[in-house]
Amino acid sequence: MDRFDAMQAFVRVAQTGSFTKAADTLHMSKTTVTQLIQQLEARLRVKLLNRTTRKVNVTADGAVYYERAVRLLLDLDDAETSLSAAAALPRGRLRVDVPSPFARMILIPALPQFHARYPDIQIDLGASDRMIDLIGENVDCVVRGGELTDESLMARHIGDLQLGVYAAPSYLQRVGSPAHPHELENSDHRVVGYRWARTGKLYPLIMQRNNETVQVQSRYVLSVDDGNAFLAAGLAGLGVLWLPDYMARDHVASGELLPLFEDWRLDTLPMYVAFPPNRHISIKLRVFIDWIVELMADRGPGVSGRQGTGEASGQ
Repeated sequence: MDRFDAMQAFVRVAQTGSFTKAADTLHMSKTTVTQLIQQLEARLRVKLLNRTTRKVNVTADGAVYYERAVRLLLDLDDAETSLSAAAALPRGRLRVDVPSPFARMILIPALPQFHARYPDIQIDLGASDRMIDLIGENVDCVVRGGELTDESLMARHIGDLQLGVYAAPSYLQRVGSPAHPHELENSDHRVVGYRWARTGKLYPLIMQRNNETVQVQSRYVLSVDDGNAFLAAGLAGLGVLWLPDYMARDHVASGELLPLFEDWRLDTLPMYVAFPPNRHISIKLRVFIDWIVELMADRGPGVSGRQGTGEASGQ
Protein backbone atom coordinates (compact mmCIF):
# COMPACT_ATOMS: atom_id res chain seq x y z
CA MET A 1 0.00 0.00 0.00
CA ASP A 2 1.26 3.47 -0.90
CA ARG A 3 0.50 5.41 2.27
CA PHE A 4 0.40 8.74 0.44
CA ASP A 5 -2.09 7.46 -2.15
CA ALA A 6 -4.20 5.87 0.59
CA MET A 7 -4.24 9.05 2.65
CA GLN A 8 -5.10 11.14 -0.39
CA ALA A 9 -7.90 8.73 -1.36
CA PHE A 10 -9.37 8.85 2.15
CA VAL A 11 -9.27 12.66 2.27
CA ARG A 12 -10.98 12.95 -1.11
CA VAL A 13 -13.72 10.45 -0.17
CA ALA A 14 -14.30 12.34 3.09
CA GLN A 15 -14.57 15.64 1.19
CA THR A 16 -16.86 14.40 -1.57
CA GLY A 17 -18.89 11.83 0.39
CA SER A 18 -18.54 9.43 -2.51
CA PHE A 19 -16.08 6.76 -3.65
CA THR A 20 -17.11 7.39 -7.26
CA LYS A 21 -16.52 11.16 -7.12
CA ALA A 22 -13.23 10.67 -5.30
CA ALA A 23 -12.07 8.18 -7.94
CA ASP A 24 -13.01 10.57 -10.74
CA THR A 25 -11.11 13.52 -9.25
CA LEU A 26 -8.06 11.37 -8.49
CA HIS A 27 -8.13 9.72 -11.94
CA MET A 28 -8.28 6.29 -10.31
CA SER A 29 -10.78 3.46 -10.56
CA LYS A 30 -13.40 3.13 -7.84
CA THR A 31 -11.98 -0.31 -7.05
CA THR A 32 -8.51 1.15 -6.46
CA VAL A 33 -9.86 3.83 -4.12
CA THR A 34 -11.88 1.23 -2.20
CA GLN A 35 -8.86 -1.06 -1.83
CA LEU A 36 -6.61 1.79 -0.68
CA ILE A 37 -9.02 2.78 2.08
CA GLN A 38 -9.56 -0.83 3.14
CA GLN A 39 -5.79 -1.25 3.42
CA LEU A 40 -5.50 2.03 5.33
CA GLU A 41 -8.19 0.96 7.81
CA ALA A 42 -6.48 -2.41 8.23
CA ARG A 43 -3.14 -0.72 8.90
CA LEU A 44 -4.62 1.73 11.41
CA ARG A 45 -6.95 -0.91 12.90
CA VAL A 46 -9.83 1.55 13.02
CA LYS A 47 -12.91 2.16 10.92
CA LEU A 48 -12.57 5.49 9.13
CA LEU A 49 -15.78 5.55 7.10
CA ASN A 50 -19.39 4.48 7.53
CA ARG A 51 -20.70 3.24 4.20
CA THR A 52 -24.36 2.94 3.20
CA THR A 53 -26.00 2.48 -0.18
CA ARG A 54 -26.71 6.23 -0.28
CA LYS A 55 -23.93 7.99 1.55
CA VAL A 56 -20.42 7.80 2.97
CA ASN A 57 -19.66 9.54 6.28
CA VAL A 58 -16.51 9.69 8.37
CA THR A 59 -16.53 8.01 11.77
CA ALA A 60 -15.36 9.79 14.92
CA ASP A 61 -11.90 8.24 14.44
CA GLY A 62 -12.08 9.14 10.76
CA ALA A 63 -12.76 12.80 11.56
CA VAL A 64 -9.66 12.96 13.77
CA TYR A 65 -7.55 11.24 11.13
CA TYR A 66 -8.97 13.48 8.40
CA GLU A 67 -7.78 16.67 10.12
CA ARG A 68 -4.28 15.26 10.58
CA ALA A 69 -4.16 13.83 7.06
CA VAL A 70 -5.14 17.16 5.51
CA ARG A 71 -2.38 18.93 7.45
CA LEU A 72 0.17 16.33 6.40
CA LEU A 73 -0.79 16.58 2.74
CA LEU A 74 -0.60 20.37 2.88
CA ASP A 75 2.78 20.20 4.60
CA LEU A 76 4.00 17.89 1.84
CA ASP A 77 2.74 20.33 -0.79
CA ASP A 78 4.48 23.16 1.04
CA ALA A 79 7.71 21.18 1.18
CA GLU A 80 7.64 20.65 -2.57
CA THR A 81 6.59 24.16 -3.60
CA SER A 82 8.82 25.99 -1.12
CA LEU A 83 11.97 24.86 -2.91
CA SER A 84 13.65 27.84 -4.49
CA ALA A 85 13.01 26.70 -8.05
CA ALA A 86 9.35 25.97 -7.38
CA ALA A 87 8.86 29.23 -5.52
CA ALA A 88 10.41 31.18 -8.38
CA LEU A 89 8.32 29.37 -10.99
CA PRO A 90 5.01 27.94 -9.67
CA ARG A 91 3.80 24.83 -11.44
CA GLY A 92 0.93 22.37 -11.55
CA ARG A 93 -2.74 22.26 -12.50
CA LEU A 94 -5.35 24.81 -11.46
CA ARG A 95 -9.04 24.06 -11.86
CA VAL A 96 -10.89 27.34 -12.26
CA ASP A 97 -14.49 28.23 -13.13
CA VAL A 98 -15.50 31.75 -14.26
CA PRO A 99 -18.59 33.35 -15.87
CA SER A 100 -18.69 32.74 -19.61
CA PRO A 101 -18.54 36.43 -20.70
CA PHE A 102 -15.65 37.04 -18.29
CA ALA A 103 -13.82 34.06 -19.78
CA ARG A 104 -14.44 35.14 -23.38
CA MET A 105 -13.84 38.87 -23.07
CA ILE A 106 -11.37 39.35 -20.22
CA LEU A 107 -9.65 36.21 -18.97
CA ILE A 108 -8.83 34.20 -22.10
CA PRO A 109 -7.48 37.15 -24.16
CA ALA A 110 -5.09 37.92 -21.27
CA LEU A 111 -3.94 34.34 -20.63
CA PRO A 112 -0.94 34.52 -23.01
CA GLN A 113 0.58 37.11 -20.64
CA PHE A 114 -0.16 34.87 -17.64
CA HIS A 115 1.44 31.83 -19.27
CA ALA A 116 4.44 33.88 -20.35
CA ARG A 117 4.93 34.70 -16.68
CA TYR A 118 4.04 31.23 -15.33
CA PRO A 119 4.64 28.71 -18.14
CA ASP A 120 4.43 25.65 -15.89
CA ILE A 121 0.89 26.31 -14.59
CA GLN A 122 -1.84 24.38 -16.40
CA ILE A 123 -5.36 25.80 -16.18
CA ASP A 124 -8.44 23.61 -16.52
CA LEU A 125 -11.02 26.31 -17.19
CA GLY A 126 -14.76 25.99 -16.83
CA ALA A 127 -16.84 28.83 -18.29
CA SER A 128 -20.28 28.93 -16.71
CA ASP A 129 -22.61 30.82 -14.40
CA ARG A 130 -23.84 27.67 -12.67
CA MET A 131 -23.50 26.71 -9.03
CA ILE A 132 -20.21 24.88 -8.49
CA ASP A 133 -19.52 22.26 -5.83
CA LEU A 134 -15.88 23.22 -5.36
CA ILE A 135 -14.97 20.22 -3.21
CA GLY A 136 -17.08 17.64 -5.00
CA GLU A 137 -15.86 18.78 -8.40
CA ASN A 138 -12.29 19.33 -7.18
CA VAL A 139 -12.26 22.97 -8.32
CA ASP A 140 -9.56 25.21 -6.84
CA CYS A 141 -11.42 28.51 -7.20
CA VAL A 142 -14.28 30.27 -8.95
CA VAL A 143 -14.73 33.87 -10.07
CA ARG A 144 -18.27 35.12 -9.48
CA GLY A 145 -20.18 38.39 -9.58
CA GLY A 146 -22.63 39.54 -6.93
CA GLU A 147 -22.55 39.27 -3.16
CA LEU A 148 -21.53 35.80 -2.03
CA THR A 149 -24.10 34.10 0.18
CA ASP A 150 -22.40 30.73 0.72
CA GLU A 151 -20.86 31.10 4.17
CA SER A 152 -18.97 27.83 3.73
CA LEU A 153 -16.60 29.48 1.22
CA MET A 154 -13.66 31.78 1.64
CA ALA A 155 -13.44 34.68 -0.79
CA ARG A 156 -11.35 37.61 -1.91
CA HIS A 157 -12.95 40.72 -3.36
CA ILE A 158 -11.07 41.37 -6.61
CA GLY A 159 -12.95 44.32 -8.07
CA ASP A 160 -16.25 45.91 -9.07
CA LEU A 161 -18.01 46.10 -12.41
CA GLN A 162 -19.69 49.30 -13.57
CA LEU A 163 -23.18 48.64 -14.97
CA GLY A 164 -25.29 50.45 -17.55
CA VAL A 165 -28.71 50.05 -19.19
CA TYR A 166 -28.86 49.31 -22.94
CA ALA A 167 -31.18 48.33 -25.75
CA ALA A 168 -30.82 47.35 -29.40
CA PRO A 169 -31.85 49.92 -32.04
CA SER A 170 -34.43 47.43 -33.38
CA TYR A 171 -36.12 47.32 -29.97
CA LEU A 172 -36.19 51.12 -29.60
CA GLN A 173 -37.55 51.57 -33.14
CA ARG A 174 -40.37 49.20 -32.25
CA VAL A 175 -41.46 50.63 -28.87
CA GLY A 176 -39.70 53.99 -28.57
CA SER A 177 -36.91 55.27 -26.32
CA PRO A 178 -37.89 55.60 -22.63
CA ALA A 179 -37.02 58.91 -20.98
CA HIS A 180 -37.54 57.69 -17.40
CA PRO A 181 -37.06 54.20 -15.85
CA HIS A 182 -40.74 54.08 -14.84
CA GLU A 183 -41.62 54.01 -18.54
CA LEU A 184 -40.20 50.47 -18.68
CA GLU A 185 -43.18 49.41 -16.58
CA ASN A 186 -45.81 50.34 -19.17
CA SER A 187 -47.46 47.81 -21.47
CA ASP A 188 -45.16 48.39 -24.44
CA HIS A 189 -41.74 47.82 -22.87
CA ARG A 190 -40.01 44.59 -21.91
CA VAL A 191 -36.73 43.73 -20.20
CA VAL A 192 -34.51 40.70 -20.60
CA GLY A 193 -34.37 38.98 -17.22
CA TYR A 194 -31.08 37.70 -15.80
CA ARG A 195 -31.69 34.80 -13.40
CA TRP A 196 -29.00 33.88 -10.86
CA ALA A 197 -28.11 30.23 -11.45
CA ARG A 198 -27.47 29.63 -7.76
CA THR A 199 -30.81 31.00 -6.51
CA GLY A 200 -33.14 31.12 -9.50
CA LYS A 201 -34.02 34.73 -8.61
CA LEU A 202 -34.03 37.57 -11.11
CA TYR A 203 -31.33 40.22 -10.76
CA PRO A 204 -33.18 43.45 -9.87
CA LEU A 205 -32.86 46.61 -11.95
CA ILE A 206 -32.43 49.35 -9.32
CA MET A 207 -31.47 52.83 -10.51
CA GLN A 208 -30.65 56.05 -8.68
CA ARG A 209 -30.50 59.72 -9.67
CA ASN A 210 -29.88 62.34 -7.00
CA ASN A 211 -32.38 61.46 -4.25
CA GLU A 212 -34.63 59.35 -6.48
CA THR A 213 -34.45 55.55 -6.47
CA VAL A 214 -36.43 53.34 -8.85
CA GLN A 215 -36.68 49.55 -8.88
CA VAL A 216 -38.10 48.68 -12.27
CA GLN A 217 -40.91 46.13 -12.20
CA SER A 218 -41.13 45.35 -15.90
CA ARG A 219 -42.36 42.24 -17.63
CA TYR A 220 -39.99 40.04 -19.60
CA VAL A 221 -40.45 37.69 -22.52
CA LEU A 222 -37.22 35.85 -21.74
CA SER A 223 -35.04 35.24 -18.70
CA VAL A 224 -31.69 33.44 -18.84
CA ASP A 225 -29.01 32.30 -16.41
CA ASP A 226 -25.98 32.77 -18.65
CA GLY A 227 -24.23 36.06 -19.40
CA ASN A 228 -23.55 35.34 -23.08
CA ALA A 229 -27.18 34.35 -23.65
CA PHE A 230 -28.30 37.50 -21.79
CA LEU A 231 -26.24 39.69 -24.10
CA ALA A 232 -27.43 37.81 -27.20
CA ALA A 233 -31.06 38.36 -26.17
CA GLY A 234 -30.48 42.10 -25.86
CA LEU A 235 -28.75 42.26 -29.23
CA ALA A 236 -31.71 40.41 -30.77
CA GLY A 237 -34.04 43.19 -29.57
CA LEU A 238 -35.93 41.10 -27.01
CA GLY A 239 -35.85 43.86 -24.42
CA VAL A 240 -33.90 46.32 -22.32
CA LEU A 241 -30.97 44.87 -20.40
CA TRP A 242 -28.30 46.02 -17.97
CA LEU A 243 -24.72 44.98 -18.54
CA PRO A 244 -21.23 45.44 -17.16
CA ASP A 245 -19.57 48.15 -19.24
CA TYR A 246 -16.92 45.72 -20.50
CA MET A 247 -19.63 43.56 -22.11
CA ALA A 248 -21.42 46.51 -23.73
CA ARG A 249 -18.50 48.68 -24.85
CA ASP A 250 -17.78 47.15 -28.28
CA HIS A 251 -21.47 46.77 -29.10
CA VAL A 252 -22.11 50.43 -28.27
CA ALA A 253 -19.17 51.43 -30.46
CA SER A 254 -20.58 49.41 -33.36
CA GLY A 255 -24.11 50.74 -32.90
CA GLU A 256 -25.57 47.34 -31.97
CA LEU A 257 -26.58 48.67 -28.53
CA LEU A 258 -27.60 52.13 -27.41
CA PRO A 259 -27.15 53.36 -23.82
CA LEU A 260 -30.22 54.46 -21.87
CA PHE A 261 -30.65 56.59 -18.74
CA GLU A 262 -27.08 57.86 -18.80
CA ASP A 263 -27.82 60.33 -15.99
CA TRP A 264 -28.91 57.46 -13.73
CA ARG A 265 -26.61 55.25 -11.70
CA LEU A 266 -26.68 51.52 -10.95
CA ASP A 267 -24.81 49.98 -8.04
CA THR A 268 -21.56 48.33 -9.06
CA LEU A 269 -21.41 44.54 -9.23
CA PRO A 270 -18.75 43.15 -6.87
CA MET A 271 -16.48 40.40 -8.17
CA TYR A 272 -14.92 37.68 -6.02
CA VAL A 273 -12.55 34.77 -6.22
CA ALA A 274 -13.95 32.07 -3.93
CA PHE A 275 -12.33 28.86 -2.75
CA PRO A 276 -13.12 26.09 -0.25
CA PRO A 277 -12.40 26.63 3.45
CA ASN A 278 -9.43 24.83 4.95
CA ARG A 279 -7.91 24.48 1.49
CA HIS A 280 -4.28 25.45 1.40
CA ILE A 281 -3.62 28.51 -0.71
CA SER A 282 -0.84 27.07 -2.82
CA ILE A 283 1.68 29.29 -4.54
CA LYS A 284 0.11 28.55 -7.93
CA LEU A 285 -3.34 29.56 -6.68
CA ARG A 286 -2.02 32.65 -4.93
CA VAL A 287 -0.20 33.93 -8.04
CA PHE A 288 -3.32 33.28 -10.12
CA ILE A 289 -5.50 35.29 -7.72
CA ASP A 290 -2.94 38.11 -7.61
CA TRP A 291 -2.87 38.13 -11.41
CA ILE A 292 -6.69 38.32 -11.58
CA VAL A 293 -6.59 41.36 -9.27
CA GLU A 294 -3.94 42.94 -11.50
CA LEU A 295 -5.99 42.13 -14.60
CA MET A 296 -9.10 43.77 -13.14
CA ALA A 297 -7.13 46.89 -12.22
CA ASP A 298 -5.69 47.13 -15.74
CA ARG A 299 -9.06 46.94 -17.50
CA GLY A 300 -9.60 50.70 -17.17
CA PRO A 301 -13.02 52.43 -17.13
CA GLY A 302 -15.88 50.06 -16.36
CA VAL A 303 -13.84 47.68 -14.21
CA SER A 304 -12.34 48.91 -10.96
CA GLY A 305 -9.85 46.56 -9.33
CA ARG A 306 -9.08 45.97 -5.70
CA GLN A 307 -5.46 45.99 -4.59
CA GLY A 308 -5.96 44.57 -1.11
CA THR A 309 -4.68 41.12 -0.24
CA GLY A 310 -6.97 40.20 2.63
CA GLU A 311 -9.35 37.26 2.64
CA ALA A 312 -12.85 37.13 4.04
CA SER A 313 -15.59 34.58 4.30
CA GLY A 314 -18.07 34.83 1.47
CA GLN A 315 -21.26 36.45 2.71
